[in-house]
Amino acid sequence: MKEEQVILVNENNEQIGTMAKMEAHEKAVLHRAFSVFITNDNGEIMLQQRAASKYHSPLLWTNTCCSHQRVGETNTEAGKRRLQEEMGFQAELKELFSFIYKAPFDNGLTEHELDHVMIGSFNAEPNINLDEVEAWKWMSPEAIKEDISNNPKEYTAWFKIIFDKFYEHLFKMPAK
Repeated sequence: MKEEQVILVNENNEQIGTMAKMEAHEKAVLHRAFSVFITNDNGEIMLQQRAASKYHSPLLWTNTCCSHQRVGETNTEAGKRRLQEEMGFQAELKELFSFIYKAPFDNGLTEHELDHVMIGSFNAEPNINLDEVEAWKWMSPEAIKEDISNNPKEYTAWFKIIFDKFYEHLFKMPAK
């Protein structure tokens, strides 16, 4: 089976090629990615704990799901696909913003991603894929922010960046 490819991009999100996912992380090459946040009617966010078998950030808590777009796939199509694969449910997604970050890991790999952040709503229990997800829970944005402050090593790099830099943008909910 051929290794999954990631879409290489420049800082303007223009596709400049593709590369095997592991190679892109070994060489710290900028590539397209996405992060999905699912909220419920109580204003809580569904977090996932990454599976122990993940090649980086195992057992860390993060947003509902994240991955890489495939060639020809829109950001929301990719988000919906991966939400189904990891968490076992479907939801409508809305893209909010994107940002570039670079995070080296202890194992020599580096995430260098143009991350497209999306949000959706769901009010039931997921049917998690245990190959991808160790556990899940609902938490309020305020409780997450406090827990990240108290236990930063328990969260993924990109999740902490999103909460630090984009908290207000992400969680300013429109009046009902």
